[in-house]
Amino acid sequence: MSLEKYINPNFTLFQKLLFLIMTIVGITLCVLLIYVGTKLTYVPNESGKKRKLSSAEKKFLFFKNFHLNIQLFIEMMISATSVMMFACSYIIVNHVYSIVTGHSGKYYGFDEFIKTWESSKDFILLLLICLSCVANTIIDKFVIPLKLPSKEQKASIRMLGMFYVIIILLFINYTKGEAKVYGPVMMYYLSLMVGRFVYFDASFMDFLHALKSAIYHSPLLILGLLTSGSLSLLGFNLGYFLERNYYILGSFYTHLFILVVLFVLHNSKLLYLFVRKPKEDPEPYYDEYDEYDEYDEYDK
Repeated sequence: MSLEKYINPNFTLFQKLLFLIMTIVGITLCVLLIYVGTKLTYVPNESGKKRKLSSAEKKFLFFKNFHLNIQLFIEMMISATSVMMFACSYIIVNHVYSIVTGHSGKYYGFDEFIKTWESSKDFILLLLICLSCVANTIIDKFVIPLKLPSKEQKASIRMLGMFYVIIILLFINYTKGEAKVYGPVMMYYLSLMVGRFVYFDASFMDFLHALKSAIYHSPLLILGLLTSGSLSLLGFNLGYFLERNYYILGSFYTHLFILVVLFVLHNSKLLYLFVRKPKEDPEPYYDEYDEYDEYDEYDK
């Protein structure tokens, strides 16, 4: 596989538009499923038991939880795409290294590159992982600004996004036989996942809290995997992505299309026309909902 084949030259503009439409359909289904899932949830009172909510409370809670769940889903996809982007970077550079070392004398002038990669590729991978965190922050601060999730929720979702990528790598690893390519990347991300759960100053309760948070948001993980997996499968079957390339690249292209759709969906605020904020806020009945100011910006 030559370097220029990483991008399919036969993936025409018309085909890209078709795939974008498919992505819009996929994200629309995600929104509808999140809508239904939010409808089925409830908020307990202080004793932890269900109680009948007033009509105003139900409307406000649905508005709040729906848009929060949407932004958590967006955060997970941003995190997964950022992680995947730098995983792909590592794989591509490693492929360049294999080409250079496999054609002795043909690629004159790559001695320094070969020496650096052989001695420091583990540190380079670690640097790429750090850059993925920076890219994640830049995207959800400036490109797709997400204001509803708390810092704790974002941290939990980013961890889930890392787990999301590990699942994709494991699937490709065991179904496509590319273990040598993905092995180092998986080990690094798996180590970070374990470190996120269990670190040297963490208590057992901290571990349980992190685990509970990850399990609570697991439906978003499943939803994201089903959406991206279905779109990637369509892309490969239709010939938009090249099977002779590393499969992770096709999955990465799929996530780029997903981010484009989410960018338009979020910044256009179309969902606030679909699920509007109630005209009157209910009286606070639960400490978590004492502050409603964060939603005032969407009244404009």
